[in-house]
Amino acid sequence: MLQLTYISTATAGMTEPQVADILALSRRNNAADEVTGLLLYDGYRFLQALEGPADAVNRVYERVKADPRHRAVVLLSSRTVDTRLFGNWAMAAERVAVGRGATVADLVDDLTADVADRTTQALFRSFARVRAAA
Repeated sequence: MLQLTYISTATAGMTEPQVADILALSRRNNAADEVTGLLLYDGYRFLQALEGPADAVNRVYERVKADPRHRAVVLLSSRTVDTRLFGNWAMAAERVAVGRGATVADLVDDLTADVADRTTQALFRSFARVRAAA
């Protein structure tokens, strides 16, 4: 199984409804292709981990790179894993923002608590903390 993680920048003027549309389509397509993962969006950047059959994960990544709503797509890691780190989530997603009585870091920590791979966990946790420190 392939796990791929990337970061990208949203194009200027990206709206919350557009992000919701991306997520809804991703969940539908990913479920059909047996791709799971986690998507974080901080109002400016996307950080996403995708995992599943290599051909399906690569197709998703190629669609992301071709999507005009993303720019500066950077592949952070691509590796073979034995088990899914993100369970059976068709695509867990969060708009990273303070709310629900928690800090951004708390929210991301909760989302990644069960991720066994510490490198992947640290990547997502540092994403939340960089924006919070800015």
